[in-house]
Amino acid sequence: MPFLLATDPAKPDRPNEDFAAVGTNAAVLLDGAGTPPGTASGCVHGVAWYARTLGGLLLGALGSDDTLSGALAASIEHVNRLHADTCDLKHAETPSSTVVALRWDGTECEYLVLADSVLVLDRPGVSPEVITDDREAVVGAELRKPMDALPTGTPEHDQALRDYVAALAEHRNRSGGFWVANTDPTAAHEALTGRLHLDEVNALALLSDGATRLADRFGLATWRDTLDTLAADGPAALIAQVRTVEDSDPHGQRWPRGKTRDDATVIYGHADA
Repeated sequence: MPFLLATDPAKPDRPNEDFAAVGTNAAVLLDGAGTPPGTASGCVHGVAWYARTLGGLLLGALGSDDTLSGALAASIEHVNRLHADTCDLKHAETPSSTVVALRWDGTECEYLVLADSVLVLDRPGVSPEVITDDREAVVGAELRKPMDALPTGTPEHDQALRDYVAALAEHRNRSGGFWVANTDPTAAHEALTGRLHLDEVNALALLSDGATRLADRFGLATWRDTLDTLAADGPAALIAQVRTVEDSDPHGQRWPRGKTRDDATVIYGHADA
């Protein structure tokens, strides 16, 4: 199954905190959790470093015989060792990331989804199957209301965003809260996992939440529309559509959100590509 990949940073003057890569038998997409301006993280390297370091290690680890969860747990521990001497790994805002991972052989594909990035499966004759871990959204629904009531980009919204991120951290990687790749390797075993036969899907897509906004935040496209855009025009075209809508609502008045724009990344594979 050939793949197409596109990624775009939220702002050209800030690092892209998403990471995506495709190997000979695996693909990974990570969406690093950025700290709002003015918020310390305890890590001298930053979120972009964390996402690409964990992502690169995970892609390599998926070449082993370990389970997907086991490969992710080992990769998290490896990253811990890389910066434990320079960074405060116990800091509440130490970098974290969502993870979507695929591994395949000649007939089957395994998947892992941790946190709110998305895997969409296009199965013949049925509606798209959307696999995402919505525990963070459930926890954050009440916590984000003060932020969503304020215009994006204002000092008041910026402070509310910092407050929201701090409150959300109290629920990260604990029972009853939500789970992300962070410093605790056991989070990997909280991921959604599964297996499918490759002949059961026409196409599949891995998307960071910055690329899913048309479908799950703005309500301007269905998942079927999303897959059709990817099939016809490719990942960059989908991201361009998202940017057009984001720029039409710069202050979040129609669609309240933490960031006017978000890093957006798509990996798309199609059986007939």
